[in-house]
Amino acid sequence: MAHTQSRTADAAKLDQIVTRAIGDLSAGYGGVMVSLGHRLGLYKAMAEAGPLTSRELASRAGCAERYVREWLGSQVAGGYVAYHAISDTYELTPEQALVLADEDSPYFIPNAWAVPASMWSDEEKAVEAFRTGKGIAWGDHDGRLFCGVAAFYRNAYRASLVPEWLPALDGVVEKLRAGALVADVGCGHGHSTVLMAEAFPASEFLGFDTHQESVAEARRIAAEVGVAQRTAFTTARADDYPGAGYDLICFFDCLHDMGDPVAAAAHAAKAIAPGGTVMLVEPFAHDHVEDNVSPVARIYYAASTTICCAHAISDGGRMVLGAQAGEARLADVFRKAGFSHFRRALETPFNLILEARL
Repeated sequence: MAHTQSRTADAAKLDQIVTRAIGDLSAGYGGVMVSLGHRLGLYKAMAEAGPLTSRELASRAGCAERYVREWLGSQVAGGYVAYHAISDTYELTPEQALVLADEDSPYFIPNAWAVPASMWSDEEKAVEAFRTGKGIAWGDHDGRLFCGVAAFYRNAYRASLVPEWLPALDGVVEKLRAGALVADVGCGHGHSTVLMAEAFPASEFLGFDTHQESVAEARRIAAEVGVAQRTAFTTARADDYPGAGYDLICFFDCLHDMGDPVAAAAHAAKAIAPGGTVMLVEPFAHDHVEDNVSPVARIYYAASTTICCAHAISDGGRMVLGAQAGEARLADVFRKAGFSHFRRALETPFNLILEARL
């Protein structure tokens, strides 16, 4: 059978898929190198330093030169570091530094590699879930997942949430400046909550999440940044968190992870103040599978398979949206929950920013 398939395969198409597979394998190996470069401070040691020999970099980073030299080879091969053959030196360009060395840059990527690392670590759990149909709760994953997701989203939120996303919502910034009550549902490590609290000191921000360790980390981050007085973080489900009269209720990249998103939206409908707004930030997706063909969609579908859908199933699985739900399905969730207004306020290559009101 295999022999027959090889005789009938289109050589050009076969070459194309093999090239794709080797590229993907190369990226997987490269991710380990990026993570090592980040953890060992190699990228930071190269940032703004100009051309360096492998020995100079090893000395700066406190590492063994022979390992550093081989690591640099991997970076040159992958296009992440420039090499000057005439002087046998290596250089991190300003553009490369924004992606690999500057932890506050919206383009900083090394932390994101913790997510596939956690997915590999949890592979046996995923195999079992596929075979049994059972879910995997968020807290049952490898610990690198939580740090990787939080760090990856933190920079995107820092770059866009206050200057772009909130102003795209009707009348919300004015309320926040005057003093509003805000619920951040599924807050995780609280980066989104803290960013809003920093920007709008007259308002009060309450973060809710089911993952106790994330809630503890959110409290620590809020205290470190100096906004603990106007933030509070509590362990609670999305369909029964306390309080009412919220002027703004936020769901940042989390509604699709919930086992009953309609119940979460319905609870928001009960908890929201008259004239209040729900801000829904979800992974960017078109409404049909055939339109979700891109590197970003592939990342989201893969993460959704082992993380998002797995958690929603563990959470009851009444409606398992997945990370590529798309605007139409999300709008339907809010219609079922009693919201009459739903619109796309903004979009980025990674996110849909949606607005809902009663």
